[in-house]
Amino acid sequence: MSMNLEELMLHSEAIIFAADRPVNQDEIATALQENKNVEDESLEKLSSALEAIVEKYNADFYPFEVKMSGGGYQFLSKSNFHPLIAKLNGTKFRKRLSAAAMETLAIIAYRQPTTKSEMEYIRGVNADYSVQKLLDLELIVILGRNEEAVGKPLLYGTSHTFMDYLGINSIEELPKLNEINQYEEIIPTDSSEALPDEGESKMVVNENGEIELSETEEETALGEAPSEEKVEGEVADEEVDSPESENPSQDEKDLGDEDLEQDA
Repeated sequence: MSMNLEELMLHSEAIIFAADRPVNQDEIATALQENKNVEDESLEKLSSALEAIVEKYNADFYPFEVKMSGGGYQFLSKSNFHPLIAKLNGTKFRKRLSAAAMETLAIIAYRQPTTKSEMEYIRGVNADYSVQKLLDLELIVILGRNEEAVGKPLLYGTSHTFMDYLGINSIEELPKLNEINQYEEIIPTDSSEALPDEGESKMVVNENGEIELSETEEETALGEAPSEEKVEGEVADEEVDSPESENPSQDEKDLGDEDLEQDA
């Protein structure tokens, strides 16, 4: 059966919409061949049809989009509608992993396939509960057994659900460990090294959170600058030692008048 581009788009949209998980291009092609007997020549245009679907739902008047995430295509609500949907669903999608589960998941993601004993060796504690929790949440899967190890332990790896939660399509898209190690480790400065050199002002923070001179610096500063009391004393002395005013007082005027009367 031959299909044009528009027909491929319609059938592909129906498959993506009805799927309960992300579906990739190969799965869509297989479904079309098995149910519609689509010719290989028509399937060559499937990649263009999927790109057209993604572009179509990127338009602003659609509240959802078709996005490649978790290893396949799926319909997702757009991010600006997240607050509304989160309020509708309550705490359904707000569950968080414990620190122990996060550590175990990180080990599996970067060392997969890995065994439980390797996780326990790295973390230093039992990993039974964390592994079971991650299996229940379908974030990890059992990949098989390590036939070369004693007891043939189970091998664990991440699932498509894990990639879907992170919005990636393959494990290769995870941050590389050497990229993470490039961040400089911040080491606190030793308190003894943080003290200023001799001759520099030493500032302290008081109980109110204000910066002020330390007691030693304050005494030094007070020794160099005259105190307020000393300045006031000097001003008072100047007032006492100041020359008499040129304008005579009332008593002096009266004495002057009496001298004039006696002379007369």
